[in-house]
Amino acid sequence: MDIAALSMAMANQHVRSNAGIAVMDNSMKMMEQQGQGLMKMLQQESPVAPHPSLGKQIDLKG
Repeated sequence: MDIAALSMAMANQHVRSNAGIAVMDNSMKMMEQQGQGLMKMLQQESPVAPHPSLGKQIDLKG
């Protein structure tokens, strides 16, 4: 293998490596944002649940 071909192969490998690192960085940032959103959601007060039998029966007596 001559020097030019070796140089091209090394450059291609470097580009692939940088692309993989960029994709991993983007996914890590996205997961961090989702984690922060989840923490914010968990810290909020949950709404009061309605009574389980409320509204299931209708009084039709007139």
